[in-house]
Amino acid sequence: MSLEPARKHLVRLSDWPQEDLDRVLALSRTLRQEARPGALASKSIGLLFFRRSLRTRASFEVAIGKLGGQPVNLTGMSDLWELEDREGSIMDGRAPEHIQDAAAVLSSYVDALAIRPAPAGRTWDIDRKDETIKSWARHARVPVINMESALWHPLQALADLLTLEEELGKLQGKKLSIVWVHSPMAASASVVHSLLLSALRKGMHVSLAHPPSYALDPGVLDEARQRAEESGASLQTFNKLEDAIDDAQVVYARSWMSLESYGNPTLDASHRSRLTDWKMTEKLLARGSECKLMHAMPVRRNVEVTDEVLDGPRSLLYRQAENRLHSQKALLVDLLGS
Repeated sequence: MSLEPARKHLVRLSDWPQEDLDRVLALSRTLRQEARPGALASKSIGLLFFRRSLRTRASFEVAIGKLGGQPVNLTGMSDLWELEDREGSIMDGRAPEHIQDAAAVLSSYVDALAIRPAPAGRTWDIDRKDETIKSWARHARVPVINMESALWHPLQALADLLTLEEELGKLQGKKLSIVWVHSPMAASASVVHSLLLSALRKGMHVSLAHPPSYALDPGVLDEARQRAEESGASLQTFNKLEDAIDDAQVVYARSWMSLESYGNPTLDASHRSRLTDWKMTEKLLARGSECKLMHAMPVRRNVEVTDEVLDGPRSLLYRQAENRLHSQKALLVDLLGS
């Protein structure tokens, strides 16, 4: 196979030109209805998971198979050597192999690499740099797809945009509310970071609600304000659920970690235990404008969202999850298909 530099990586969705993103979204709608069993004939895609996965793993494997390709599924915790990502490091520690070498070798075997790295989880200043996924993209000679890093989840955002467009049509001027909900376990803000920038670039008015100690990454928020200014959108932040939901067409519920207690699970659990009233209910959603609910899943029933909402007509969760399959098929065809 060719060892030419990759035509395109997908580390974060915001790096793609709008016309490329719109093309993939349009193709996603086509591939929902149309089978293309030979689109990835003779292509192999390496899937490297250094963290657990349900929807991403299953949807990627099925997407590759439906397009006639071959997934090469590797679990980083058990199937690979521990890998070093620091450039110029003296490798006298635990890791016997550098990403530079692993990427070069795997690039000679497969036509694309999809990576889900595992953040160290000690300090946000280090993890937010996303050095591992950047190292794969820097050294691979095939396209690299980010399957969720510390800062970004472009695949979820792609499916979310597809779901929003199916539900609302043109997104310019529509209102999306992104709200923090309680969960006993801390989750990454990567989903919210990617959705926030994508929605603002599409011209949506976004209201963001979270407890005071759960603000998003400052660098992401600075970029979000810039995106809003460029597209004629708006971004408002609230510390009460009710204020953010008023007049929204879609509410996106998600729990994410506090940067104030990042790397300190005991302190984080203490913060969360006082916020159990941050839960999506039918009464709250009724404040919106014929409001629907989205959530990236997994979702803790009756903790994050009530059964009444999840099993009722407002829920878009299963369609949103299904759209992972169609949008990832489109992405693969766009990157690799003939």
